[in-house]
Amino acid sequence: MKKNENIIISNKKAAYLYTVLEHWEAGMVLEGWEVKAIRNRRVQITESYVYVKNHEVFILNMLINPLVSTSTHTPVIAARSRKLLLSKKQIYKLEVLLSRKGHTAIPLNLHWKGQHIKMQLAIATGKTQYDKRQRIREREWKNKGSWE
Repeated sequence: MKKNENIIISNKKAAYLYTVLEHWEAGMVLEGWEVKAIRNRRVQITESYVYVKNHEVFILNMLINPLVSTSTHTPVIAARSRKLLLSKKQIYKLEVLLSRKGHTAIPLNLHWKGQHIKMQLAIATGKTQYDKRQRIREREWKNKGSWE
């Protein structure tokens, strides 16, 4: 995929808060109003996470704000659980990795692949406060060298 060409929204906090170990691309089961809202970038994925239940993968806390022009004959639930589409082999591997202590699954971005909306999700471990400070320190030293 070309850099930033098809990305709808990305989770910018993920690189700061987590160390990404492995990532996958997953399809999503969405309703019509959700696709229209995502197309208008009315979606938030920073506080969401992925979990596995009964050999099915879901994303929780992904907030999709409905458009004003959404029809009223269907109920609109902005923060419902949405099913992610992965192969059986990928779901099994995800279950095994999530069972390890300290591992979590987070969304990295939503992007277009053809006419379909896909999610890039990652298995990650949380960074410690020391790791976060170290990264900030390295970035500041790099920037300081370019000023002189």
